Amino acid sequence: MAYKIAFQLYSARNFPPLERQLEGLAQIGYDGVEPWLPAYAASAADFRRKIDAAGLACYGFHLPFKDLVAEPQRFIDIAGTIGARLLIPPYLMPEDRPATAEGWRAIGRDLQRVRDIVAGEGLKLAWHNHDFEYHALPDGSRPIDLLFEGAGADVGYEIDFAWVLRGGGDPLAELKRYGERMLAIQVKDTAPLGTRQEGGWTAMGDGIVDWAALWPLFKETPADHLVVEHDEPADWRQLAQRSYDYLVKLGARG
Repeated sequence: MAYKIAFQLYSARNFPPLERQLEGLAQIGYDGVEPWLPAYAASAADFRRKIDAAGLACYGFHLPFKDLVAEPQRFIDIAGTIGARLLIPPYLMPEDRPATAEGWRAIGRDLQRVRDIVAGEGLKLAWHNHDFEYHALPDGSRPIDLLFEGAGADVGYEIDFAWVLRGGGDPLAELKRYGERMLAIQVKDTAPLGTRQEGGWTAMGDGIVDWAALWPLFKETPADHLVVEHDEPADWRQLAQRSYDYLVKLGARG
């Protein structure tokens, strides 16, 4: 199955300017980018001009959860400007993470409410995980399960398999459990736990995520694009090239 391939711009945040990054991604063969808030903060219209000039698209974008809940129309407008159809809140600050099961269900209900609003504009909403959603609460329940329980069936998921591993989860089990929610898949890899170089992250295929086991199940999800990311690359372009090449090897271009 062929997929569109995007690059999470957070990965290149330490290597400006943006225009050079976009040009390099287009040369490699990427179809689009997934921005985080600073990339479009100053001017969504200017960001759109830059990705258009590079011949790239924006399928989804990351945005702060609390801001989205407070001002959904602001991000609906941004989505329209940059051409994205998928809104992705990716993180909760430690002080905002509930300590109870009901607190996590409430986060899910907030997502459901926002999803209903953005759906009226033809947009979709998906949660993006880190490790903390896979750390069990004292009662043994997992925040990721509670969040989706509260959110209902229509809130999607952009899974980050590397963070699943770091949180103590099983990427294959999570793909099977939540595959029907996956509107985008982040193909992020991690070195063996405890590795310090580059924060312990690697290009796709250079780490311990078992892509050979995961890949056949991607086609069972509704995801139409894959997103490359690495939190602390020493060389963003090498990361982009190696990950892209690995995706092609797996068959991402059909």
